[in-house]
Amino acid sequence: MRPAHGYPDRRDDVRLLVIDPAAPEGAGLRETRTPALPVLLAPGDLLVVNDAATLPASLRGTDEAGRPVEARLLAARGGWRVEAGSPPPTRFVAVLFGAGDWHTRTEDRPPPPELAEGARLRFGALAATVGRQATLSPRLVELRFDDDGDALWAALYKEGRPVQYAHLAHDLPLWAVQTVYATRPWAFEMPSAGRPLSWEILLALRRRGVRWASLTHAAGLSATGDPAIDAALPLPEAFEIPPATARAVAETRAHDGRVVAVGTTVVRALEGAAQQHGGAIRAGRGETDLRITPAFRPRVVDGILSGAHAAHESHFQLLAAFAGSDLLAAAAAHAERAGFLTHELGDSMLVLPGALAPAHRKATSVG
Repeated sequence: MRPAHGYPDRRDDVRLLVIDPAAPEGAGLRETRTPALPVLLAPGDLLVVNDAATLPASLRGTDEAGRPVEARLLAARGGWRVEAGSPPPTRFVAVLFGAGDWHTRTEDRPPPPELAEGARLRFGALAATVGRQATLSPRLVELRFDDDGDALWAALYKEGRPVQYAHLAHDLPLWAVQTVYATRPWAFEMPSAGRPLSWEILLALRRRGVRWASLTHAAGLSATGDPAIDAALPLPEAFEIPPATARAVAETRAHDGRVVAVGTTVVRALEGAAQQHGGAIRAGRGETDLRITPAFRPRVVDGILSGAHAAHESHFQLLAAFAGSDLLAAAAAHAERAGFLTHELGDSMLVLPGALAPAHRKATSVG
């Protein structure tokens, strides 16, 4: 499978591979396109999205000796305050890189210059102090910015750029890494599973009787190129579940509807909250260190809309929490043959029991 090199002409018209674990053997795959999503869900189902807007979390600058440094913000220390008018935090966890930029693969980027605690970094008009370094890797540090409040917010958006990777063909503008329903800027990388959802698709879901609700999850980095850090990803991430979403999940489950998560960040938020509250979803803020593995058994989420991933990728392995290995192997083989595009601007996969039931199905059969 090839990574998508740029964003599609239409965000809401990419290929969609439907994977139905409840279908009879040999009938669990269908290929269609994302506008068919409303047909694949049923009245009474609930689609849950991550409404975090994507920050310009890549900052390029220098240390006090003029040596190049790139900082990619990974998490906010102390979490995000969600009250109206609250300023952004001033302390962040960041991964540091040396010379170069996104055109070079992260694993090929040189390490940053050796920086002691208290070292100063400057990113254009934005200055920061290197704080505590993680034992996991000297490249994982805390940054304390000099500015706060509106001044910090303005400087981040002036000096920062979206985090991106070498498979892309050109610089991405900030608008290209936002979902249509993005609200508060909590995400350090785009919650990309929701990028193909347009207002037209969301309104079609409503007309069909499918509800959709939102939560906010501070999506972190997907890769750093540092083996020790990458093995630990995802790190603990903050989330907030609004009262309306908690009620919608409870009502959907009480009436035997299906809860469909848009992306792994939504799965982590809902399942992480359920673990913390004895299986119930409660409104409020929290932080989750939950890692979705093939052995994980969801208690709240019935299915997932995900980006397309190759079989060897960790994100694809997460789908094994929702479908059996044989069906996923067949899905990976089909996606490979059909040339599905991977990564944040690529095609999509829907893993949902019953999605291909005759009452729902209007998709093209996989040949």
